[in-house]
Amino acid sequence: MNDMIPYGRQDITDADIEAVVKVLQSDFITQGPTTAAFEQAIANYCHVEHAVAVNSATSALHLACLALGLKQGQWLWTSPITFVASANCALYCGAQIDFVDINTNTGNLCPIALESKLIQAERVGRLPKIVVPVHLGGQPCEMDKIKALSERFGFHIIEDASHAIGAKYRQKPVGNCRYSDITVFSFHPVKLITTAEGGVATTQNPAIADKMLRLRSHGITRDVERMTHKPDGPWYYQQQDLGFNYRMSDLHAALGLSQLKRLDEYVFIRSELARLYDEMLIGLPLTSLMQHQDTNSAWHLYIIRLSAKINQDGHRQIFTAMRDENIGVNLHYIPVHLQPYYQNLGFKVNDFPKAEEYYSQALSLPLHPGLTPNMQNKVVKTLGAAIQRYSS
Repeated sequence: MNDMIPYGRQDITDADIEAVVKVLQSDFITQGPTTAAFEQAIANYCHVEHAVAVNSATSALHLACLALGLKQGQWLWTSPITFVASANCALYCGAQIDFVDINTNTGNLCPIALESKLIQAERVGRLPKIVVPVHLGGQPCEMDKIKALSERFGFHIIEDASHAIGAKYRQKPVGNCRYSDITVFSFHPVKLITTAEGGVATTQNPAIADKMLRLRSHGITRDVERMTHKPDGPWYYQQQDLGFNYRMSDLHAALGLSQLKRLDEYVFIRSELARLYDEMLIGLPLTSLMQHQDTNSAWHLYIIRLSAKINQDGHRQIFTAMRDENIGVNLHYIPVHLQPYYQNLGFKVNDFPKAEEYYSQALSLPLHPGLTPNMQNKVVKTLGAAIQRYSS
């Protein structure tokens, strides 16, 4: 049997291993100075004042919602084409969730659909507290338009940039929060860089950063200046909020620090692989997601959309044929509103038709730094053969 070509895979070097071993031999293996150094390195890279490292991007989304005061009776809106965590974070806070349909060309949340929905929501007094644009595949959303709408309608913005560390919007790094209150990154192994498991939230707002820092560690502070009354002694700590154990360990941060040094290299490699896919796929009945002129994608994913002439059975058969040849294609994502849990909340088929059309056509091809020319050739050749076989 041939080796599987995964859709994504971590790249671990000797330097990464040495960085983790160094922490193992130190006095700190839980949260400590390496975590703080990783946070500072992320802040420097993103040109932002504050970075808060946690144990997953899901945790970062949850803390971001709490730091912005999301609560019961309020609404969070996001894209239906995302991982469920982008929506679940609202429910963790007791808030309500709704979705905004996508731009057919990019797969990202559509600013035109957002404006239309906001106008309707304003009429009935149901404007969102928070909107979460998701940078699908590493391509930033049209953040200037979404920011303008936030100023007009008064909502907060959390950028779900789980796919987009290393991306740029209007030549500035995603994560600088020029167009948002908070940006969230993921460091899962298939992402641009990894901490094995982990996430980071960035913000320019010191009060938001302070809130997230406290909430990630049980809501506790040891800072005497922030305590509400005089401490009993030097051992004293004070719980001020109902927080969580969302801390990142120094082991994970050490891996992240080492990986971060190669981030720009990884983005370049991925962009070159994407360019080659663009060239190699010419002539096949499919399109790749449009890259907006204001964006430089981090290329976490290379997503194609099969021709509308290929029916649902053909879509499934092409996916299966690729997997049968040990090519780890994937599908990002099943629209969140079609998940059984969300249908139990009242969402139904045809609520977001563009997202559902996307789902019926999308396919993520392998894309990672370890993808060789032979692998990429096999992916394209096998895809072409499968399309020819199952599209008639």
